[in-house]
Amino acid sequence: MVRVRHLLARAWNGHRQRIAIVVGIVAVLILAGSAVFVLAAPAPKPAPTPSPVAALPSATPEPTATPTATPTASPTVEPSLGPSAIPDGWAYADLDGVAAPADKAHRLPLAIMIDDYKKARPQSGFSSASIVYQAMVDDSSDRYMMVFQEGTATDIGPVRSSRPYFVYWAAEYKALYGHFGGDALALQQVIPAMSAKIYNMDDLNGGSCPYHRISTRAAPYNAYTNTSELIRCLPKRNYPATFQNVPTRTFVDDTPAELRPALQTVNIPYPAETISYRFDPVSDSYLRMVNGQLQIDPANNQQVTARNIVVMFQKYAVVPSLDKMRPQVTNVGSGKAIVFKEGQAIVGTWKKTSNAALTQLYDSSGKLIPLVRGEIFMQIVPIGTAVTYK
Repeated sequence: MVRVRHLLARAWNGHRQRIAIVVGIVAVLILAGSAVFVLAAPAPKPAPTPSPVAALPSATPEPTATPTATPTASPTVEPSLGPSAIPDGWAYADLDGVAAPADKAHRLPLAIMIDDYKKARPQSGFSSASIVYQAMVDDSSDRYMMVFQEGTATDIGPVRSSRPYFVYWAAEYKALYGHFGGDALALQQVIPAMSAKIYNMDDLNGGSCPYHRISTRAAPYNAYTNTSELIRCLPKRNYPATFQNVPTRTFVDDTPAELRPALQTVNIPYPAETISYRFDPVSDSYLRMVNGQLQIDPANNQQVTARNIVVMFQKYAVVPSLDKMRPQVTNVGSGKAIVFKEGQAIVGTWKKTSNAALTQLYDSSGKLIPLVRGEIFMQIVPIGTAVTYK
């Protein structure tokens, strides 16, 4: 019953976006003698006010693109737990298992490169993404890749350049890959080699359709887009509008509230900042923090949360490349992983068998680790990083 309420409230709110109007009342009737229980979608909690950020032009309504491929079946559900009931015309999203209207649940994934220099913060779009990757890049900095499917983001940015290993992650979903240029290896070799596995949308190389610059931030931290514009530009490049029938992960419904632990904290150090998470058993999610401060998405003034945190320990090195010394993350192969969900830590193994293969997660007995429905944060750190949790 709690899970039904969570799924419907979250989906009708546009995948974690706060809406000022209560969109409906969900009635869940359970026969228990003659008792009838009625649940109402909770009003959103007020979020802290973020640092000022430029107001961007209002997004145009989401265009309805003509599907070019038949949507795949919904992601696998653990047979022992089973799926919750969802309304007619809805489906489970391919990337994060969230219930949403079917046309959004099976949209083409949109993987967008996002800067993480201090001048780029606060970044927009976190709270609407299905999956977010964070990994180190040049100069001991790091970069994000936000991957959107059922969520709607009015602002996404600042958009920045590509690195080869992010291309390989985008290829796992056969996604549109949005970026502003990239290093020579990515542009000259990796992206051309992966052209059958991604839909490239490079602003600096013929893909400026969905991007714009804002006047209140200095370049290169002022390039932005949104899901509406990204979707509108797909047919202009003859790109499909729907998910392209690639493998998906396994998702499960929430554990009953009374079985969840009361507290868990996770700390993940990067050279430029520390990322922390604090588990909230009521919402069955993790509050995300940067350098000890709660992270707020200025696109909608929402607290950034994660339902799943996947820490993958992968070899990082700075090596000679086609233009200069460049970072290299070895994300094909296998290595240690820690999966945090519902206040629990599962130590296991990540495996990616090829550049375009889906990264899968296994526990210590070799079984696939199912993820709880909702946003996934992929935290990639160098081998030996001291990730702490309690």
